[in-house]
Amino acid sequence: MELNLLSVSIGIGLVVSLLFSELFGLAAGGLVVPGYIALYLSRPFDVAATLAAALLTFFLVRILSTFVIIYGRRRTALMILVGYALGVLVNAALAAAFEASLVTGAPEAPAHAATALAAGAGATRYALEAGVIGYIVPGLIAIWLDRQGVVPTLAVLLTTAVVVRLVLVLAMPEDLRWFDASTEPVIAHEGGGTS
Repeated sequence: MELNLLSVSIGIGLVVSLLFSELFGLAAGGLVVPGYIALYLSRPFDVAATLAAALLTFFLVRILSTFVIIYGRRRTALMILVGYALGVLVNAALAAAFEASLVTGAPEAPAHAATALAAGAGATRYALEAGVIGYIVPGLIAIWLDRQGVVPTLAVLLTTAVVVRLVLVLAMPEDLRWFDASTEPVIAHEGGGTS
């Protein structure tokens, strides 16, 4: 039986989240979130974009709740919906920023035309794949930011993600290495020549 890395990561995240919840009384931003974040710890820009979307979701819903009565299931649904929308917007903004940087040109241009073309294609690919992790992850994090506070939630989330990542390094090193390589931006030059 072949195990899927995402499934294993989420499973380990569920166990670690449950342990942290029982031992310390703090949730890690949703039970499945540490598993997702653990997979992307090698891409800190994606983790930062996800946390930024979650914080923005938290603050927007908090501001909106001063004008509209939002509680219970409505608040939970609104957090997930706003987190989803902000994730899409952040991803679109990051893709647009990278596209704009390709048009204006990078300060350090490669020496060969083929290298420049490959670097541009890699940056574009990274722009399209980089950004917020998952569709509902920012909303799930925002829910717990609202329930237990910003600092405790972020501290437990990052701690549990690191623990999950360490278990994955021990349990499935080859699969994790493959995942990291497949999600890494491809900005390598083609043609084999060096300048």
